[in-house]
Amino acid sequence: MPFKLFFLFFLTVFSTTSFAQETVEYYEPVKRDSLKIGKGEKDFLPYIQRGYTLTLPEDKAVKGVLVFLEDSGYDKKNRSARQMYDEASKKGFAVLSVSTEIPFDFYFSEISIRSTNELIQKAFSKYNLPNENIFFLGAGLVGHRALKYIESMKRGSDGFWLNIKGIVICNFTLDWTRKWHQHTRDIRINHIDLWEPTFINYMLETNLKGTPKTAPENYHSFSSYSYYDEKNRNIGIYKNFVVRAYIEPAIKYRLKKYLRTMYENNSTDVVGFLAELELQGNKNTELIILQSEDNPSEEKNTQSTWDRINKIELVHWILKETKK
Repeated sequence: MPFKLFFLFFLTVFSTTSFAQETVEYYEPVKRDSLKIGKGEKDFLPYIQRGYTLTLPEDKAVKGVLVFLEDSGYDKKNRSARQMYDEASKKGFAVLSVSTEIPFDFYFSEISIRSTNELIQKAFSKYNLPNENIFFLGAGLVGHRALKYIESMKRGSDGFWLNIKGIVICNFTLDWTRKWHQHTRDIRINHIDLWEPTFINYMLETNLKGTPKTAPENYHSFSSYSYYDEKNRNIGIYKNFVVRAYIEPAIKYRLKKYLRTMYENNSTDVVGFLAELELQGNKNTELIILQSEDNPSEEKNTQSTWDRINKIELVHWILKETKK
């Protein structure tokens, strides 16, 4: 074999083995019944598989764990976590994606949070994962769940507790009072498909026992940040975490497609959250704004924003933070 061909062959094999990863899955059988998600007779969703997917770098000691609280059971299962597998493995990180049995789980119930914690503990124990350099990541409900999980654990977990270093949040709702008003306006002007606004407002009103007008304290407690909550009771929980946030305001896009104002935008929540963290004394926060005109995707939503993130740079940033 000529030297150049041998050298290329060597590099290919070396690269493949150096960044090899092991993937394991644990999922329980699906329940046969369904979850009510609306007022109509057919407004039900089937339960999904409870469990987790874990990737481990085969040839490196695990130096930390990246956690995604994603849904299982759909075509795009573990979609966000999968984007991190290769880069995380190269740097010695495991990636854990955990799902409860509830589809589109908002973590209204402590049962969901306890279920999540039980699965995390099971994975950490079985695969001897280090309880250090833990980062929670996510867009949309994945990110929201991370914050609700952290808040619950910080308030009273008497069992297994993760040593969380930081969180990476991407373009999701933190202020559920604002979100309820956004969807109320969507329903009133009737300009878009109303499945999501109707579904989310039904879930909020059912689980929070009213609207922001009739049960404001419940909405404040459920929101990790709210412009309307003078106490901003949940902010202090994140005072000592490293926080990186990504937003894609896409103001012109949302104006044309949804007739939405600046107020009907998750970016306002994220910026407000970071501002309150600064007031709490957290100096280790970072905001990254992705410009919508640079986004080739026709759809601009939480998942498309996550898809645009430079995962190589993100894992490098996480690695850097673990060394501080």
